[in-house]
Amino acid sequence: MAAWRVLFYVQHLLGIGHLRRAVALADGMTRAGLEVTLVTGGMPVPGLDMPVAHCVQLAPASAADLSFKTLLDEQGHPVDDAWRLRRRTQLMQAWATCEPDAVVVELFPFGRRQMRFELLPMLEAAIARVPRPLVVCSVRDVLGGGQSDPARADRTLEVFDRYFDQVLVHGDADLVAFGRTFVHADRLAGRLHYTGYVVAGGPGPVPSEPAVVGGAAEASQREVLVSVGGGAVGRQLLLTALAARPLSSLHGHPWRLLAGINASDAVFEELQALAQRQSSVVVERYRADFAQRLGQCRLSISQAGYNTVMEILQARAPAVVVPFAGGAETEQTLRARLLAERGALQLLEEPDLEPQALARAIDRAAAVAHRPAAVRLDGAADAARWMLRRLQERSA
Repeated sequence: MAAWRVLFYVQHLLGIGHLRRAVALADGMTRAGLEVTLVTGGMPVPGLDMPVAHCVQLAPASAADLSFKTLLDEQGHPVDDAWRLRRRTQLMQAWATCEPDAVVVELFPFGRRQMRFELLPMLEAAIARVPRPLVVCSVRDVLGGGQSDPARADRTLEVFDRYFDQVLVHGDADLVAFGRTFVHADRLAGRLHYTGYVVAGGPGPVPSEPAVVGGAAEASQREVLVSVGGGAVGRQLLLTALAARPLSSLHGHPWRLLAGINASDAVFEELQALAQRQSSVVVERYRADFAQRLGQCRLSISQAGYNTVMEILQARAPAVVVPFAGGAETEQTLRARLLAERGALQLLEEPDLEPQALARAIDRAAAVAHRPAAVRLDGAADAARWMLRRLQERSA
């Protein structure tokens, strides 16, 4: 029999975390024998492999600022009705071409409400089709702000009840239950499945290459790896890390700073200029072998985005995290606090970020025995198994 078809929709607006998690989930489903069409609506991410049967890039959109209220098109202009019509048409064409047995929508209706103009027509088509496809929402463990408002949560559940069969929560209830950030989680009883955390790839040997620039005696030492995800909001952490290095116990190790693909040219050049004032510091935008380098590093310093933290936990790397807390963001801080309480990482909250405080956090992480967090990290494989099982049950 032909493989079951899955249409997976994801819209990233600021960073690339939502897209990377969706790609890992789609890869897991593909490995399980499902035929996945990944529909992406954010700005293209150079170098990101899309291991699926089909990939559809909608007219790209990004967020104008941390409020996420204004969408910008690929030229950086606010979107208009003509743009929305083009996007809606593109999505409906992808839906018609795929003829999916299952539809997975990332985050909506718990977020991405600004995409209702295109998602609701597709979802209406889904529930009207005979046979009706399985409709699933894919969400991370911690939702963004506003979900503690009962009235807003009521509206979310109205949309969920009309269109969706199940919500896959990519987390571990033993660390943080979905009800921690969604007030009506109890009303999803029987329709909520925890997959475990989603993490792509795994630690392994670092490709053979010079570890540092300058200092032959330091070339054999494990590096300190500083990263900020996509880099849209990472400048301050990178600058502070450079200033904290001479103050820390790891000042003699090579340091590698990853500025992110979304860092501006001005920020990247600023970092390069400052790094040249210290020995054995490399500044790059991105490393395809990031997960492998985590597995070999002396210490990781990073923000606390979902994907980065899960890669840190999988690599069992000693780590300092500085959760991004701009705008109304609380997701990174909540998860990082819970993991810090378990001794899985050292936490420095963003309001406290300055060179001396970061150096002290580095010293603590370097000196304290690392305790692996006892959380599930098999989310991609679990979600794929769950999807396959549900499709089999529906066809029986």
